[in-house]
Amino acid sequence: MRARRGAIRNAVVIGASAVLVAGCGGAVAGPGAVAGPTAPTELRLAIGGEPDDGYDPTLGWGRYGSPLFQSTLLTRDADLDVVPDLATAWSVSDDGLVWTVDLRTDARFTDGEPVTADDVAYTFTTASESGGLTDVTALAEAVAVDEDTVELLLERPQSTFVNRLASLGIVPEHAHGPDYARNPVGSGPYTFVQWDEGQQLIVERNDDYYGEQPAFERLVFQFTGEDTSLAAATAGQVDMAAVPSQLATTQVPGMRLVAVPSVDNRGIMFPYLPDEGRTTDDGQPIGNDVTSDRAVRQAVNVAVDRAALVDGILEGYGTPATGPVDGLPWDEPAAAIPDADTAEAERLLEDAGWVDADGDGVRERDGVPAAFTLLYPADDSLRQALALAVTDMLAPVGIEVTPDGASWDVLDERLHADAVLFGWGSLDPTEMYNLYSSRQAGVEYWNPGYYADPEVDEHLEAAMTATDQEAAIPHWQAAQFDGEGTGFGPSGDAAWAWLVNLEHTYFVDECLDLGAPRIEPHGHGWPITAGIADWQWSC
Repeated sequence: MRARRGAIRNAVVIGASAVLVAGCGGAVAGPGAVAGPTAPTELRLAIGGEPDDGYDPTLGWGRYGSPLFQSTLLTRDADLDVVPDLATAWSVSDDGLVWTVDLRTDARFTDGEPVTADDVAYTFTTASESGGLTDVTALAEAVAVDEDTVELLLERPQSTFVNRLASLGIVPEHAHGPDYARNPVGSGPYTFVQWDEGQQLIVERNDDYYGEQPAFERLVFQFTGEDTSLAAATAGQVDMAAVPSQLATTQVPGMRLVAVPSVDNRGIMFPYLPDEGRTTDDGQPIGNDVTSDRAVRQAVNVAVDRAALVDGILEGYGTPATGPVDGLPWDEPAAAIPDADTAEAERLLEDAGWVDADGDGVRERDGVPAAFTLLYPADDSLRQALALAVTDMLAPVGIEVTPDGASWDVLDERLHADAVLFGWGSLDPTEMYNLYSSRQAGVEYWNPGYYADPEVDEHLEAAMTATDQEAAIPHWQAAQFDGEGTGFGPSGDAAWAWLVNLEHTYFVDECLDLGAPRIEPHGHGWPITAGIADWQWSC
């Protein structure tokens, strides 16, 4: 058994006895005790940033991972199957409009109050009215039938509503005040202790939690950047550090690299409409005369060497992506295209009238050069690397790309008129609807390119309003590609050029066993903590 990395940080001498204060959760030895490499009670984690809106599920906290402080009605197991959490059973009416949920009676909030159907009804109602990032817009009314039964009444059937039951943390009606997001009360496996904004979050195990108790009594989440997280791991200051794949080849003594599969993807969103002087209500320009041409979008999809992006930028920690839901049950593999065919890209452009008449290496049509700006967040090194690589890959086929790192404030002003390198990825197909439905065009970050196709819309609506998840799958697939040229995927309208699916990479103390890895969604919200009950100290 090896000594724990960096376990003892400070020694405070009191008289003749030394009291050893454990760092990183190491054991504390009092007078007469013998210090040794025991399992820690505390973990320090540098696995992502803090949420802008705090820890309120009705505003979006937990939608990409475990809400940690709060319980959800349902949850996903290691196989991604939906199983009960707060709920003991649930049913859906034949018309898909009434979801009835029976609740366990032994769950209590950390202030001692029981979790009741009134709290569940209040949570869903508040989330539907808050305008936050938790999508409960289909809800008409939530009704507490009795203390342990709640009915969720929908305005319309929604096949994906089960995902709301598995992601929306339940808050206490009696304690959900203006400061809740910064002082949350819940019934989940951990309880809130302290949040030093911009620095760290401290939580402690909820010993009254009804579910499986985590092994670790205390977690400290450190909010650090990519390089700082790696430095903390190298110095033995954290037990786990999330790092981008570009840093994953670093050797960190006493730690191993854990690569977790995910549906976290990166792709190029194309403005779909031509520039005809349209603007949003806020005056933001809409349209682009180059990316509005289907041939250009298809040529970009065909010319990009995704395998090279995975090997050269992700260091092999990922897979090529040709759609937003690769590998999930609702994916349509026929929508994909052969990778990196520059001759085909050139043919597509030639057939559409894009030619390099003046020999400057950039194609033109009707005096318009085949050129566009590709925006990406300036502080995101991975998206910068992808943008630069795509620029180099498209130059040989005569498309000139200008990569431009900018703040989100700038991106917000230009995302309807310039291509943007976005990141998405969810286990909920609702995200696919939001990215491609014309109903969502220009709504927040949904469908910023204003993509619209009547047949695609028809399939998306049919998928969303199906009363059964399985019945929705053929419509999700047809929206991507119907086999006859229609669909939002690269074989159809090529509304996006999806590039890569990431593996989430973590440096983990070699004594920390994370159990079986789970497929993770987009990296917001610390998705790796969804399996925290399985974490054990193995040394």
